[in-house]
Amino acid sequence: MTTSRVFRTARAACLRVATIAALLVGLTRGTPARADNVDQLINQLATASSDKVRLSAALNLTKLADPRAILPLVKALGNDSDETVRSAAAVGLGEMVDAKTKSNIKNLAVSTLKTAAASDSSSLVREQAAQALKAIGVTAPTPVQAPSSATGGGASAIYVNIGPMSSKTGDTASDAKLKALMVKVATKTMGKVASNMALTWPGGLPTKAQLDAKSTMGFYVDGTVNELKVKQSGSSATVSCKINMLLASFPDKSIFGLLDGRASVQSSGSASEVALASEDCVSAVVEDLIAKKIVPTITTKATP
Repeated sequence: MTTSRVFRTARAACLRVATIAALLVGLTRGTPARADNVDQLINQLATASSDKVRLSAALNLTKLADPRAILPLVKALGNDSDETVRSAAAVGLGEMVDAKTKSNIKNLAVSTLKTAAASDSSSLVREQAAQALKAIGVTAPTPVQAPSSATGGGASAIYVNIGPMSSKTGDTASDAKLKALMVKVATKTMGKVASNMALTWPGGLPTKAQLDAKSTMGFYVDGTVNELKVKQSGSSATVSCKINMLLASFPDKSIFGLLDGRASVQSSGSASEVALASEDCVSAVVEDLIAKKIVPTITTKATP
């Protein structure tokens, strides 16, 4: 049985849990992962195009139990496209996050695990995230039911237009990257927690008449990185970020909701690690706001 295969039935989902567990055992008994490979494995987990390679990286990072792997596993749990990789990331966090983990990193991991346990599209990921929270000593949230359509009929009863986002860090290159990251994370999170809400429309952006013709309610989501601070302390750094997001009707963009979120991430003081920590901070806030505030608000608005 290959680890990248997509399983459709409940029985197969159970088999996949067993597969992950078996791989963990296999890694323990087989050729050991080397401690000097941590950076390479982190890079593979973040950038490899192959699901198998990313899964292997997540499992090996769990085997090594290096604290540097916690944030990359958090990022994989929140953003990876493959449910098996996300599940392995959840398993890894359950193994690695403990009382010795720095509080801001632990809080970020717990927050991401809670989001996954409550609203990931995969039952396997929800189960593994809940088990990880239990291992950490945190009560898992009740899984969120998929939002129902506004009319009880078509799957496109809700259309959400995600705006271009903006960033005000003052660094042109960094702002461009953060804007693109916000759009990517918002889109992925919407796809995971509200898969019945349409994010695209045939032929481009719909007009009010086109939405009405399909009995579809339109919404607009946009956001801004208003604050990104780096505090150096010896060889380490703490990155904090503040993001504001708005929720409006579409296409008239009449604002009815203003939301904000904050997070902080600790990293080494190197420029590359600070850059990654900045991305992790922004990603965590956007995902949290979309999953916990924006989607529930849209669902409430769309309910007769």
